Amino acid sequence: MENAKKIKVRFPPSPTGRLHVGNVRSALYNWLFARQHGGIFLFRFEDTDKERSELKYEASIIEALQWVGLNWDEGIGKEKPGMKYRQSERVDVYEKYLDKLIANKKAYWCYCTKEELEADKEELIKKKLPQIYVGHCRDLESPPQGKEPQVIRFRTPDAKIEFDDIVRGHVTFEGRLIGDFVIGRKPGEMPLYHFAVAIDDYEMEITHVIRGEEHLTSTPKQILILRALGFDEPIYAHLPLILNANRGKLSKREADTALLDYRKKGFLPEAMFNFLAFLGWHPQDNEEIFTKEDLTKIFDLSRVQKAGAVFNLEKLEWFNKEHIKRLSIEELAKRVRPYLEERHIKAEDDFLQRILSIERERITTLAEFADTAGFFFSLPDYEPNLLVWKESDPVRTFRILTELKEDIESIKGGMNRHALGNALADIVLREGRGPVLWPLRVAVSGLKASPDPMEIVQALGGPESVRRIDIALEKIKAHMQ
Repeated sequence: MENAKKIKVRFPPSPTGRLHVGNVRSALYNWLFARQHGGIFLFRFEDTDKERSELKYEASIIEALQWVGLNWDEGIGKEKPGMKYRQSERVDVYEKYLDKLIANKKAYWCYCTKEELEADKEELIKKKLPQIYVGHCRDLESPPQGKEPQVIRFRTPDAKIEFDDIVRGHVTFEGRLIGDFVIGRKPGEMPLYHFAVAIDDYEMEITHVIRGEEHLTSTPKQILILRALGFDEPIYAHLPLILNANRGKLSKREADTALLDYRKKGFLPEAMFNFLAFLGWHPQDNEEIFTKEDLTKIFDLSRVQKAGAVFNLEKLEWFNKEHIKRLSIEELAKRVRPYLEERHIKAEDDFLQRILSIERERITTLAEFADTAGFFFSLPDYEPNLLVWKESDPVRTFRILTELKEDIESIKGGMNRHALGNALADIVLREGRGPVLWPLRVAVSGLKASPDPMEIVQALGGPESVRRIDIALEKIKAHMQ
């Protein structure tokens, strides 16, 4: 008995823009399916749109895939001998199959001009008929005199096109509503998308096509092409659309849908991977936090939902917080450092790790931490009156800060929450929390809003906290004069 064909899937983005979350979700499901079944994940570029395809977008797409951890086995950069993985480099391959279809009368040259086609379209609209090619050139036995061939059309049979979709079940299209669609242009020019995709999937031995629902209407055309050439078609799985919070289709203008924008904002690739996996799929239990390795084991394509998946930024932030908590302090410091350096913030390893050990539970994104934690590394300038609690006065504030300084200096050993609480217990009890903790917060952070001042002192350590309180005392002393 012949062995079953090895599973092989593909991710074929168009290099006409940056990689967006919908594309990456498709790539991720393909990757998980291939890894789960010991199959091959192939990566190619569909650059039939020559005017909009650019190398800078190719580089950006590759960078995005690598960032989120989707390594591929074959394709761009991992070429199989004799195989090209850009459609622009495969024109001679497509021409061979176009010629075969024409020779077998499965396709034909169309001589209709744009003007003629537009007139036909207007007539169909008036009659409220499907806007498909009316078939002027379908049965021509010889070229019309004085007319040049314009395109190659596929001879669509008047029959149903049926296939089984892993996600959507049994799907049927009517051939009469598709019409004779264009598959090629003049010799040497790029063929149309539907044709190139079908040929690529056959030649690259793709067994499963896993892609977004928006491609569903392309599927019958690609199946017809493959069947006309005597090729088996792959198994299809069309993934649900990604929707916005209002359950409308997620557009590029809504949210930062380009994947690398999320890296810039400080999201972890592990969190993005986990989040994207849940955009249209869920496991059997209620667990949500998974590593890439975990997802590879439990992912099941048959559990992908038909209904649209809502892109919820708050949910992504929750995933990110959870994955940040699971990083070691050393690893978190390594991840956050580039964001600090981008803001020209320098930090010693020990100091940074001490801050992160205290702040980790509150960190939503790495960039947000870098934006809000600058005061740990450099005390901002502030007005003296900011030190004064609303129900206090400068003289009392000066006295309280002086006592706080002495209390902090009295702490022996490590600067931990327990020791700090004991040292400040008497003054807080006597003066009240507001009059004590407010000036302490401002003195050590320079800010009106900041984390718990006790935690700031704990992170800064005794000597640096005392130095900052001295600055506060000088400010308020000058303010009183």
